Parts: sequence; structure tokens; C-alpha cells
Amino acid sequence: MLTNFSQHFAIGTFLLLVGEVLAIATIINVVIKARSAAGAWGWSMAVIALPFVAVPLYWILGRNQFRGYMDLLRDAQKSNEEIFSDLNKALSPYQADLNEEETHYGGVLESLSDQRFSKDNEICLLIDGEQTFDAIFRHVEAAEEYVLVQFFIVKDDDLGNRFRELLERKSREGVRVYFVYDEIGSHSLPKRYVRSLRDAGVHIYDYHSTKGMSNRFQINFRNHRKIVIVDGKIGLVGGHNVGDEYLGKSERYGEWRDTHVQIVGPAVLSLQMVFLADYYWAAREVPELSWKTVVPRDGSGCGGGPSTILILPTGPVDKIEGCTIFFLNAITRARRRIWIATPYFVTDESIRSSLQMAALRGVDVRLMIPDKPDKYTPWLATFCYLGDMESAGVRIFRYSPGFIHQKVVLVDDEFSAVGTANLDNRSMRLNFEVTAAVLCVDFAKQVESMLEVDFTRCREVGGEDYSSRNWWFQLAAKLARLFSPIL
Repeated sequence: MLTNFSQHFAIGTFLLLVGEVLAIATIINVVIKARSAAGAWGWSMAVIALPFVAVPLYWILGRNQFRGYMDLLRDAQKSNEEIFSDLNKALSPYQADLNEEETHYGGVLESLSDQRFSKDNEICLLIDGEQTFDAIFRHVEAAEEYVLVQFFIVKDDDLGNRFRELLERKSREGVRVYFVYDEIGSHSLPKRYVRSLRDAGVHIYDYHSTKGMSNRFQINFRNHRKIVIVDGKIGLVGGHNVGDEYLGKSERYGEWRDTHVQIVGPAVLSLQMVFLADYYWAAREVPELSWKTVVPRDGSGCGGGPSTILILPTGPVDKIEGCTIFFLNAITRARRRIWIATPYFVTDESIRSSLQMAALRGVDVRLMIPDKPDKYTPWLATFCYLGDMESAGVRIFRYSPGFIHQKVVLVDDEFSAVGTANLDNRSMRLNFEVTAAVLCVDFAKQVESMLEVDFTRCREVGGEDYSSRNWWFQLAAKLARLFSPIL
């Protein structure tokens, strides 16, 4: 018995020592690589308190850089220089020379993205699922050369199958179809759905964020982009994924409020390059695409009037947090108003302080968030911020008829943006996102009119919406806030 005890004691001691070594190594890695002191302290304390839980969680969830992506793109650029040459030639005549007022809103975004705003675009709002998918189906139906498709979530339901059947038919007609989906967002998508598309000739790939031996555990990153491009002429981007709930057919959510945009013009080529980079990561091949600029004339666009647009891709490959800078730029540049519609409001101190400071400057700061949650943890965490926001004069509205999923920003009377980025830490640091930033008074008026209607369907809330709740609800909200870095 003493021998057995000694053996078990030795094994236990060895495992304890291994655990301590791993914990120390993890803390060193945290201190070196954490982007913020708060993040470093949080992970370090978790490792000290619960090492056998926190250590594996950190190595799965704690990464803040998506490895290999930029190296792969640099290699691809060297071997496909003609594509970048064609793109630059196509866009150069349409690079916008921003005036002083436009530079006030967009100058930082050009520096951030190392791109220029393009002029002579037409952009139109697509409000809710019916308008969005009517436009997507119509343009895909008219495709002559190729269709590019990228979604975070694809469902095997009525809408998903109608979309699949359309893509399969177009592929059999000779139109090249390239399709990328996020394997985690689309985790419920059955293999037969993908196999059916592939059998019809569609080039379909999951994004495969874990590709490569060193990336085996980077499952916390998501490709959250939603893009459709037809023949390099028409681009669609926004909040919708492919599923019946996006048409308001979900019994759980009921009405689904979302926004997409349709773009015709030089900016479509910039959007196409965003897709191409993601497709190359997933497929390791470069499809033959058109890099000729199509400028809407004689009714060939969507009737939205000339707009100056910058396509802003952001993600965990950025040298600095591009999505965070985008929101901070919009908030700090606002002079008269900033209205933001977002399904999640779980941010770091910099965003919350900037919103408060803007309100204290006299800016009309409004946030539109859901009243009905799709995910309870980020919904709960939002309650913790209501009192502080109200104290500074930030107005928060909860959309009541259903679930609000749109990602829309309106600044003053000229700058607006529609895309895939939420006002949460996941979009800031962990997700690949894309945003259409627009400098156009007419388009800003369209966004204003749309949001004004939405505000009439909201109820304004403040700190009392949290303080009047039971203690257990308040505790749940505080606990949910602890997970904000990965929500």
C-alpha cells in the first residue's frame, strides 16, 4: 500500500509541477502579448486562481492575432502582381480628392486602410430581408461571368435551399460561382448542402481559421463578413446572413430588423479584393475575375446618386485595431450627432468614454440596441453600462418589435456607414469585418430617414432599467460583463 501511495504521490507531484510550469509560461505569454493591461491582469488572475481551467482556455480563446494570413497574402501578391496592377489602374481615375469637410470625417480612414475613397459610386439602402434577398437573387440571376458569395451563417432552410438551387443552376449554366462560409458560424450546415453545391461545380470552401499546424487552436476567430458580388459590377454587403429568420420567419425572434447596401461603381472592386483575400486563405487559389471599373450611367446603377465610398476591411490581422479606430473616429469627429444601431453593446472603456465625451460636448448621441436578445450573455452585460451612459447624456433605445441586427452609423449630415461590424469587443478584435464608409449628403439623409422610423419603434432606457431589477439579475449582468473581451 505504501508503494501505491508513493507512486500516486509522485504522479500527483509531477502533474502539479507540470501545471505550475504551464501556468507560469502562460502568464509570461499573457504579459508579453496582451493588447491591454486590463486583459493581461484578467487572464493572469484567472490562471492563478484556476490554472487547470484558465490555461487551456487562454491558449484557445486568448489569442489576439490571426496567424499566417498576411504572410500568405504577401506571397500571393508577389505571384499575382498583375491583379494588383489592374486594380490600381482601374481605381486611380476615381480616387477622390477629399475637401476639408470630407477629410474631417474620412481622412483617418484613408490612413488606417492605406486606401483612398473612390468617387462616382451609387449606393442604395436595402432595408430588411425582403429587399436584400430580392436584390441578391435578382442580380445573381442576371450574372453572366461569375458570382462571389461570402456569409458568416448559412442555414439549410427554405431561404438557404432556394439560394443553393439558384447558385447550382447558374453554375450549370456556365457562370463561375465562388463561395466562402465560416465553419463556426455555419456549424449546423449539413455536409450534403456543401456536397450538392460542389457537385454542381460551385467552388465552395469553409474559411478554416484553424488551417496550419500553428493555428490548430485559433477557433475564437470568426470571418463575420457578408458579401455578394456579381461580375465585378454590383456589390452587396451588410448585416444579413442566409436563413429564414433574416426574412422575419423565426418564431423565436419574429420581426428581424437588418440593413444591407447595394453598390455599383469603383468601390465594388475594393470589395472584390476583400473577398479575394479571404477566398485565397480558404482555397489557396486565385480565381480569374474582372478588374475593370464599371461606373453607373443611364440608370445602370440603383438610382442612389453619386457617392464617395471607402471599403474598410478590419480584423485580427490588423497592426492596430482597425475596427476600434473606425468607431472612435466616428464618435470623436461628430459635431452635431452620432446615431449607432447595433445588436450588441459590449465595448471597452475607450469606446464608452468617447460616447460619454461626445454627449458632454453637446452631440446628440443615440444607441439603438435590441430589446429581445438572440444571445443572453452580451444582452445581460449591456445593462451594466446603462447608468453611466445616461449620466453623461447618451441616449439608449431598445428596439421592441423584434430583434435588431443592423450595423449602421450616422454622423452629422454627411458621413454614414453600413457593414458587418457590431459595437462589441468581438468585432473590434476577433472578427474579420467589412464596412462601407460613405461620404454623401443624400445617402446620409436616407440613413437618417430609416433610423428615425426605427426610433419610433423603440423605448428609451436608462440606469433604472438595471437598478430596478432583482439582485440576482444584477449579479448575472455583472458576471456577464466579465466575459466582455470574448463576447
